[in-house]
Amino acid sequence: MNASWRNQLESLFPHTFSTKTVKKSEWLKDLEESALPEQMENQALEMGTPYRTKNGTVRFLVSKKPEQIEYVELTDVITHREQQLLSIIIRQAALEHKPEGGKPAAEKERIALELGRWVKEQLESGKRTNPVPIDYTSSRLEHEMIPFLIVREQGTAHSEHEGLEKLLQSFFEEEVMIIPLQEQEWLILGPASILREDMAESRMDEEGETADDMLTGICSGLHGMLANEWVGECHVAVDYPIIPAESIVDTAATLRETISLGRKYHIGENIHFPWMLSLERLLNGIPEEQRHRYIELVVNRSDLLLEPEIITTLETFFSMNCNVSDTAKKLYIHRNTLLYRLDKLKQDTGLDVRLFRDAVLVKIILLLYKVTKRK
Repeated sequence: MNASWRNQLESLFPHTFSTKTVKKSEWLKDLEESALPEQMENQALEMGTPYRTKNGTVRFLVSKKPEQIEYVELTDVITHREQQLLSIIIRQAALEHKPEGGKPAAEKERIALELGRWVKEQLESGKRTNPVPIDYTSSRLEHEMIPFLIVREQGTAHSEHEGLEKLLQSFFEEEVMIIPLQEQEWLILGPASILREDMAESRMDEEGETADDMLTGICSGLHGMLANEWVGECHVAVDYPIIPAESIVDTAATLRETISLGRKYHIGENIHFPWMLSLERLLNGIPEEQRHRYIELVVNRSDLLLEPEIITTLETFFSMNCNVSDTAKKLYIHRNTLLYRLDKLKQDTGLDVRLFRDAVLVKIILLLYKVTKRK
């Protein structure tokens, strides 16, 4: 442990730290008898683990060799909470400064796999609000990060971890955390700095982009890279930045639901955002029998609403925020042609999508129709 790293610890905590490297036998001799785990000689010592000495000081294990131990020691009183935080920080720093022979990448992947198993267990048991246990957390999880969920349609699973990591690091230009949840599904924690940088550039350019716009752009670029260079056909969802240690399970559940709803209601789309699926989330709670009954009532009024050309026209109209001119340009048709279609729909169904109330009803009808799979 170098002096600058020790100085960083002292800037974070109101304590004085000292470091030392001793023989393993000397390390064991100085510890309290109650602090000695059974079969210490044969036990794999964990980085960052605190041990109390016979003279009352606390030592945190930093690194070890077959016959040598490096530790950081505090001579003053430390609270239990501070002890937990120091364990996390020292453990992470030890991993980051481990020599190449120590295989830090393999260690990080092991930690990510264990964390993924824990998240999966919480999701299966419905415990969305549980914070990450101290055994699985690290200093990285205590900082704000952007969560992404990647779901691949086919292919091998976690054996390609290294290839995915390299791609993601080249995309974000910073280290990311990859947490496998199950086959073909990965939770990605990316740096929140990329969003702050984009927002700063937006303010300079006076473009006025929102966080939603920027996350949409980031997610679109990420999907394009993954689809072309790694996983092929895949779905990607993103949410607002989080503190993973506090809400990683709830966020993973939200992103899973987001991809599920996106695939169900927007067939053919591969990028999904929770803030864009509020209506779909509401409709998904309606029993299937009631969905079919409602669609049948609409179809009895007119089949025109469910003709392919009209469906395409209406979906484009809604995606263009009900703007007639923009919709006509998007569809490559004359404005009058679009008005003719909308007028014909009004005559046949009594619904004028240029009015807010009718537009909402038609939007609901189209969404429900998709999930009834009516031929």
